Amino acid sequence: MADFVHLHIHSEFSLLDGANRIKDLPIRAKELGMNAMAITDHGVMYGAIDFYKACKKEGIKPIIGCEVYVAPRSRFDKEPNIDNKYNHLILLAKDNEGYQNLSKLVSIGFVEGYYYKPRIDLEVLEKYHRGLICLSACLAGSLNQALLNGENEKAEQIATWYKNLFGDDYYIEIQNNGIKEQVLANQKLIQLARKLDIPLVATNDAHYLKKEDAYNHEVLLCIQTGKKMSDEDRMRFETEELYVKSPEEMSEYFANFPDAIENTVKIAEKCNVEFEFGHTILPNYDVPEGFETHYDYLKKLCDDGIKNRYGENPSQEILDRAEYELSIVKKMGYVDYFLIVWDFIHYAKEHDIPVGPGRGSRGRLTFSICNRNNRYRPYKIWTNL
Repeated sequence: MADFVHLHIHSEFSLLDGANRIKDLPIRAKELGMNAMAITDHGVMYGAIDFYKACKKEGIKPIIGCEVYVAPRSRFDKEPNIDNKYNHLILLAKDNEGYQNLSKLVSIGFVEGYYYKPRIDLEVLEKYHRGLICLSACLAGSLNQALLNGENEKAEQIATWYKNLFGDDYYIEIQNNGIKEQVLANQKLIQLARKLDIPLVATNDAHYLKKEDAYNHEVLLCIQTGKKMSDEDRMRFETEELYVKSPEEMSEYFANFPDAIENTVKIAEKCNVEFEFGHTILPNYDVPEGFETHYDYLKKLCDDGIKNRYGENPSQEILDRAEYELSIVKKMGYVDYFLIVWDFIHYAKEHDIPVGPGRGSRGRLTFSICNRNNRYRPYKIWTNL
């Protein structure tokens, strides 16, 4: 493992904010002598798989994370001028359980907490924190905001809450980004970390690849905010330091705090998410008691469907067709898939919910259920849907 690992990076999936192309990030890490790197896009994980594959291709260890938005109150509160003032927080997946929990948090942010941004809250974070490493984030983090506002007691309460939740996996984040407020924040963050015995970690909140890309990033921000480069009131970062810095640059700036650099490596070593490709992963369908296998239950449903439509003595042609299609489903490993689809279609029909044709599935068995007259097509008539 190299002497420094970037743990706070925005890709093109931080829409109109991150200018780093995923395919370029591991290549740049390799050029700089690093062998691990994280992705932490704003509120989303759209780039996680592409990033994972790109890193593996270049021999770089991928660390899957997200810079989530945390609601100031509950994720369900959506009052103007109060609940749109969200805070940032970095979450990194240590293992596959952590990845699943992070995915759950991000989904909840959209489904339940969306208000200007996909937001989570402390309640749901407490529920799904297992397998995650937490960093206090940038100047937009609640810890930084409290310290910059002179609310030292509040800052201590915030840090203590996160430490109690994440234990040794909570880190106070310090950055070298050329922003005046950051210098002040770093001083207070370091003091607080030492007082509460919370480890420091150095990041750079990289939004673009190289220093010379800062101008292009400004153009990107103008597109996001509908401004022109000539507009004096446009949104901008008052710095050209938000790029993927080398380990030497980071170590030089944080020379007085070598533990903050060393902890990036320790965190990278903790993170070991592994994705497996090339086969279908389906949820388990719980069959009723009395059936030894999922296939037995699917066959029972199909046998019942044949009897309902053709009586107790269906033709041999129908029985042969049913046996053939069931054998294909079993061979392809889609027994649970068809049971799951049957379950929600059956529920819909039982509760007078219209069921459409549903074209586009790989299988002929379950989809394209009925036509306009609710008549089943010849090669699908034997299922009990």
